[in-house]
Parts: sequence; C-alpha cells; structure tokens
Amino acid sequence: MARIKLGMVGGGKDAFIGAVHRYAARLDDRYELVAGALSSTPEKSLESGRVLGLADDRIYPDFEAMAEAEAARTDGIEAVAIVTPNHMHAPAAKAFLSRGVHVICDKPLTATLQEAQSLVAVAEASGALFVLTHNYTGYPLMRHAKAMVAAGSLGDIRIVQVEYAQDWLTEASDAENKQAEWRTDPARSGVGGSTGDIGTHAYNLACFVSGLTLDSLAADLQSFVSGRRVDDNGHVLLRFKGGARGMLWCSQVAPGNENRLTLRIYGDKGGLSWSQENPNVMEYTLFGKPTQILTRNGASGAADGVRIPGGHPEGYLEGFANIYVAAADAIEAARTSAKSDAIYPTVQDGLAGVVFVDACVRSSAKDAAWVSV
Repeated sequence: MARIKLGMVGGGKDAFIGAVHRYAARLDDRYELVAGALSSTPEKSLESGRVLGLADDRIYPDFEAMAEAEAARTDGIEAVAIVTPNHMHAPAAKAFLSRGVHVICDKPLTATLQEAQSLVAVAEASGALFVLTHNYTGYPLMRHAKAMVAAGSLGDIRIVQVEYAQDWLTEASDAENKQAEWRTDPARSGVGGSTGDIGTHAYNLACFVSGLTLDSLAADLQSFVSGRRVDDNGHVLLRFKGGARGMLWCSQVAPGNENRLTLRIYGDKGGLSWSQENPNVMEYTLFGKPTQILTRNGASGAADGVRIPGGHPEGYLEGFANIYVAAADAIEAARTSAKSDAIYPTVQDGLAGVVFVDACVRSSAKDAAWVSV
C-alpha cells in the first residue's frame, strides 16, 4: 500500500504534542507528512514547515487555505492531524471533513459541548473517518484487559477506580509556560482544566476497558492555585448503567506524580490493576486465588499492538502509534470501500468526553450534586 499522505494543523516549532503525533505516524512507516499549517502566524508556520522538510508551496498560513488547496490537488492529503489548542479543533476538523479528508484529532474533542455536538454532525455527514487520539487505549495490556473483561474473566463488573495525577501545575507559573498558558485559559482549553486535559483520558480508558456506560456523576472540582480560572484537581463519583459504581481522581497539583494514570476494575469473580508508569505489567486476581502478574508478552489481546520482544519497554509513543496504525488500516480500507475492524477512539468517544467534562462542571457548581449525563 502507498503511504498515506498526511497533513498537520498546529504542532509547529517547540510544540510538544505535534512532535508526538509525528513520531507516532512515522513509527510503522504508514504515513508521509507532506503539508501543514503549523502555527498561528504565517511566518512561524513557514519556519516550522521548512524545519520538517515540507515544500514551501505546501506550507500554509492557516488551515482554511490548506484545506482548500489540498482538496484541489490530485496528490493532496488523505488525512490531517489536528494538534492545536482545544478551541481550534472544531473549526479545523470541519474544514477538512467537509472536503472528504480523514481527521486524526488530539483530545479532548472540542472546548465546549455545543462545538462537540456540531462537530459530530459534520463528521457523520461527511463520510470521512474521524479518529481521536486517546492513546492509552492503544497500550497492549489495556487491549488485553478489555478482552478479559468482555470474556467474563472478572465476572460482572461492580467497581471501577481510575486516577490520573500529575504535579506540573503545582505552582502558579502559567504565564511563563507555553503549555500551561493555554491549558489554563478557559477560552482555549474549555471550561474544564484538569478534567478536560487528563480527566478525559482517565474517563475514556475506564469506559474502554470496562465496557460500561456512565449514567450520572457527582463532581467536586477545585482550583487550588490562586487566580487559576479552570480546575486543577477533581474528585468524581460515577454511577454506571447496570449498577456498577466508580471513582475518578484527576489532579495536576499532586507533587510526586509525574504521569500516574492508574486503573483498577473489580467484578464478582476477580479484579485487575494497571499503571501507565509501568505499562507492561498488570495484576490479575481471581477471588480467593493468588495474584497473577501478567506481562505484555504472550497476552493474546495485546498481540496486534506489540512491535518488540517481551521484556523491552513499550509505552507512550507506541500507544500513540497503535492509534495511528488503526487509523491507517481504516483509511486503506476506505480507499476501496472495504470493511475495517480497526479499533480506535471515534468522534462519539470524543463527544462522551466533552459530555463528561460538562457534567463535572455542572455538578461542581451545584456543590457536587448528582447530575445525569
């Protein structure tokens, strides 16, 4: 198969997540980056594009110009990666979807619920694919855990606990840090701070592995750093359809936590526990039996996401790459209208994340009252 011609919106010089997407796209040699509108100014976009080796005529001043020009080319892009701040996801995605270009978008889906609902309508009407990069669903053992739950290895699910804790926003350095500056600005990040930035990852992973659907929640959100306009910590109680209960904690002000995403799921037969900072090991316990330590090597549900022999670390970039591989499989199938069984987070998963953030903010504003999602 010919490499997929990929464009990128955002992710220019010094941007963290843009580089991650480029690494992930290159890892399995399925994509070729050929075009970009890489920054908010034409000058910076041109500079970044040249550093990446793009031809000058395919470095664009903005995403609208890029979408129009690339759609008109016989050798135009098939897919675009959108790695801008959250408030630009919807307009950029719509510009490409409306021209039949597949979209691979960073999370969360959008900054507001209204934008998310509008984007879902455009995506579903376009016929193009929409892939959301909730990369932790690409970790091999999380794929295996999902298969275990679906096969009944834990029995009927009763309890889901998920935590995502960081410490990088512990001090009020928002204006001095490019990442913090936009992620703590509600006009660009959305109404959720830690809930939107990392809480959506935790929520998405919990639902992906457990297979459960949220019914209602009660959220207690805080902005511990004085003057911060979005939450930097949140405790959320979850009630799932069918009776299971859950707890979610997200925080970016927890010293000693670099990127501690942890998932625990318990059923009436057994339980499992996994942590992103040691991603190739998972504990599995049948009630009354010794705990088993499962590794990535030999885990049947993880086989498709493994590149290197057991005992060699795989993690963040490989998880991202697994989403890009799934997107490539689906795009190649779409070339011939073939059916694809590729697993990746969709625009509906993105909508669910924005609904979750909206419900958390509504609940917290009502003194942690229970609200329906």
